[in-house]
Amino acid sequence: MINYVTLGTNDLERGAPFYDALAAELGTGRMFEWPGAIAWGNPGGAPGVALMKPFNGQAASVGNGVMVALEAKDPAQVDRLHALALAHGGSCEGKPGPRGDGGFYAAYFRDVDGNKLAAVVMGTS
Repeated sequence: MINYVTLGTNDLERGAPFYDALAAELGTGRMFEWPGAIAWGNPGGAPGVALMKPFNGQAASVGNGVMVALEAKDPAQVDRLHALALAHGGSCEGKPGPRGDGGFYAAYFRDVDGNKLAAVVMGTS
């Protein structure tokens, strides 16, 4: 149902390296680019993530309660994505580790604009 998710930025050139690093770890790259926007993912594959300046010309802001969860292949990849996020200017919102019962392993972080993301893998137990 979802093709891609858009997150706002006020500085695309500053934000792009953050997503380039995460996409590379996830085995993908830039799906499309146009002035003021870049999307990462695989056309015809799983949903992608786009970073763009708001179309209305207003400043981008963080949505309270909005988060994009990136699917990892295993807990080690969750750990790497969290580390990459922090190394590329992101901030920690929850260290990698198991959450609850049932094999849910996740890490939470924000990009350089404050957008919240998670790296998750389910069924690890």
